[in-house]
Amino acid sequence: MRSTQPARAPARRSFVALTACAAAVFAFAANQAHAASVEVLHYWTSGGEAKSAQLLKKMLEQKGDTWVDFAVAGGGGGNAMTVLKTRVVAGNPPAAAQIKGPAIQEWADQDVLMPIDDVAKAGNWNSLLPPEIASIMKYKGHYVGAPVNIHRVNWLWINADALKKVGAQPPKTWDDFFKVADALKKAGITPVAIGGQPWQEAETFETVALGVGGAAFYKKAFVQLDQATLKGPTMVKALETFKRIKAYTDDGQVGRDWNLATAMVINGKAAMQFMGDWAKGEFSVAGKVPGKDYLCVAAPGSQNDFTFNVDSFVFFKVKTPGVEKGQKDMAGLLMSPAFQEAFNLNKGSIPVRQDLSLSKFDDCAKKSSADFKAAGKTGGLVPSWAHDMLVSPAVEGAFYDVLGNYWISKDETAQQAADKLAEAAKAN
Repeated sequence: MRSTQPARAPARRSFVALTACAAAVFAFAANQAHAASVEVLHYWTSGGEAKSAQLLKKMLEQKGDTWVDFAVAGGGGGNAMTVLKTRVVAGNPPAAAQIKGPAIQEWADQDVLMPIDDVAKAGNWNSLLPPEIASIMKYKGHYVGAPVNIHRVNWLWINADALKKVGAQPPKTWDDFFKVADALKKAGITPVAIGGQPWQEAETFETVALGVGGAAFYKKAFVQLDQATLKGPTMVKALETFKRIKAYTDDGQVGRDWNLATAMVINGKAAMQFMGDWAKGEFSVAGKVPGKDYLCVAAPGSQNDFTFNVDSFVFFKVKTPGVEKGQKDMAGLLMSPAFQEAFNLNKGSIPVRQDLSLSKFDDCAKKSSADFKAAGKTGGLVPSWAHDMLVSPAVEGAFYDVLGNYWISKDETAQQAADKLAEAAKAN
């Protein structure tokens, strides 16, 4: 009888090959199950900001997830929020979105956000975050937002060479500021760079109001929305000071983006800019050195106060299976020491984690961190209403309108504008 063994050998080899192929397929499927496509809506589109977004994308992809970029231009984030609302109403929200302040609670109240308590607990967020910021990230005691940084808003950025040309020192008071501005104007240098956009005008006014009235006034006016304070004499003085700055700006400001105004200071076309410390990211990208090429000082009158703005992300409940893994990976990365350090070095801000060394950070960042902690102890720490950290979107928008109209008006008085701010505070 002829042996059948040789005839069965090819079949055995086929079985082995099939088993190996099946194993490869199952392994691929398993890897796919662990990977996730995370669509991220953000408005980090300028130099320093875009570099930070690319860093987060790279770190997320190292975890096996896929970053689907959904960048919406507009430094203030207004355009991005409009797009977000459209997507959520249509039942197709992005997996992650850059949102901050009271808007976090508003979205959470609609039951569309994914809680991330497990990520926060694993990362010990309660111990690492300042309480003023942790509370903003929570809804009914549960974490729904992940913070990435602390921006100081009430900075004045100064081109060092421009100041030297007029033999001036950084202004500490508003009287000093206008003396320096007069000297710069006489020397043919635009004293103040600004973009004619509602949020930039609002931010400048917010900084002026803090410098003129102090933190106690700021809280009564913008936290409590006290009617008497909003239309009182200190507010009138703040509005007069704000409007006085306009004479030291250029005619090309209409529609100008904030980073282009920063570029004017970097290039010496303008001497100063009121802007949050994301501006420092632009100086860094341009290779400029703080203390040598440019100066960072607290805006006049606000040396002991700190207006904060915190970038953060929330994670929407989505229908696509497997995305939750990528969302939680991203939430954990946002608070990781490696990302916090690298991100904030790029962005110009300081880490929101309170346990990180600032040895790699420049003097502006170190001053920002020290001032943040000092202001927290003295009551000088206040959220920025101009950057979505305090009032409702309706009130913020109404304030924007009042200040924008007052900025360009030739006839409106400061008292009239103050009365309109008081009325705007009633918006819902």
